[in-house]
Amino acid sequence: MALSAAATAARISSAAFASTSAQASLLDGSSCPASPLLGSRRGPVSSQMFLGQICQLKRSGQVGQLSGQRRSGGVRAAVAPLTPTAVEGFTQIGEPVPDNISMSDVLKTLPKEVFEINEWKSWRAVAVTIPAVALGYAALAVAPWYLLPAVYAYISAAVTGLFVIGHDAGHNTFSKNQLVNDVVGTLVFAPLVYPFEPWRIKHNTHHAHTNKLKIDTAWQPFTPAQFDKGGPVARFLMRAAMGPAWWLASIGHQLIWHYDVSKYRAAEQGKVKISLAAVAAFTAGVLVPLLVTQGPIAFVKWWLMPWLGFHFWMSTFTLVHHTAPHIPFKHAREWDQVKAQLGGTVHCEYPRWVEVLCHDISVHVPHHLSTKIPHYNLRKAYAAIEEHWGQYVNKARFGVPLMKTVVSQCNLFDHDKKEWVKFDPLARAQA
Repeated sequence: MALSAAATAARISSAAFASTSAQASLLDGSSCPASPLLGSRRGPVSSQMFLGQICQLKRSGQVGQLSGQRRSGGVRAAVAPLTPTAVEGFTQIGEPVPDNISMSDVLKTLPKEVFEINEWKSWRAVAVTIPAVALGYAALAVAPWYLLPAVYAYISAAVTGLFVIGHDAGHNTFSKNQLVNDVVGTLVFAPLVYPFEPWRIKHNTHHAHTNKLKIDTAWQPFTPAQFDKGGPVARFLMRAAMGPAWWLASIGHQLIWHYDVSKYRAAEQGKVKISLAAVAAFTAGVLVPLLVTQGPIAFVKWWLMPWLGFHFWMSTFTLVHHTAPHIPFKHAREWDQVKAQLGGTVHCEYPRWVEVLCHDISVHVPHHLSTKIPHYNLRKAYAAIEEHWGQYVNKARFGVPLMKTVVSQCNLFDHDKKEWVKFDPLARAQA
């Protein structure tokens, strides 16, 4: 992909909420307009339209008032979740996180044991993933053509499990030993042609600045100005990345961020070069011989298709985790840590076989509250979040409705209006 880093890597953004005081008054009904802001128009969901939905739901009795009570350090609310149809694909729209809640408030409600590293469980994940990948390739060797889609769907999730193991290593939660984390991460990333250390550095920046405009290294939103000033190729790629080809966009992100040594400080470049050498070794020792000795068809069958499937899950997980019409993407001066990590991260349910093969990477809210929670403790941590902070969690279910919402409503982010707008300038003008 030939776009600039900001353009090609663009992904997540959303309509900003109104001020906390205005949101609170809307929730208790004191500032709801006489006519709810729910029109029949189609297009991006603005903050005003979203708050209008809250008003209508309040009138219908579906939204209660915050009780303000605290239990076990968490703010409890006698409130029913918002209707799942407010944003298609979502089963709950989280309430805005109040200003008086801090990250320490949230973290102290999590059981201490969720932060404990159990290296046996880490290696158990390796013992599950490697045979799962081997089983997929064994099936690929004998499957008739009409079963290939199912086989590739399985293999792609299984190889994504390799990435999740490396993901734990990147956060130093695979092992208590730094060298073990470095070696494991480098080795499991190599078959994906993914340089481990460059990814780790930029990924940690994403965690420190989630949903922060111009700084978050996971994805940055395209803007109307970028789209309008772009040439035909650039506009085509933007439409594809935030449209039907969303599942390929992580390839561009990988190429732009993770192979250029100059993007890293001198102190970081030693490990970066080791990771690049590991990728080069796998390419020279496995991929080139596969292509030369078996031919391009075998190369596509045995490596390229599983690799593209891996990027389907990479793109989908990353996009869904932080992208929705109602989730804020803010400038640094407006950004708040707990609002970004608790209120700006989506808990998405996938088919159980995907969650098993991908080691619960989709249980993402606790991971953004603390990167020190290993994958095998994410569900226990999420249960505590549900108990104490559940009203603030955005919940979705993977499927056509969810992806339709994301790719149809989250096109370009207007920094001034603080909302998603359409690619088409005419549609923007009419919105």
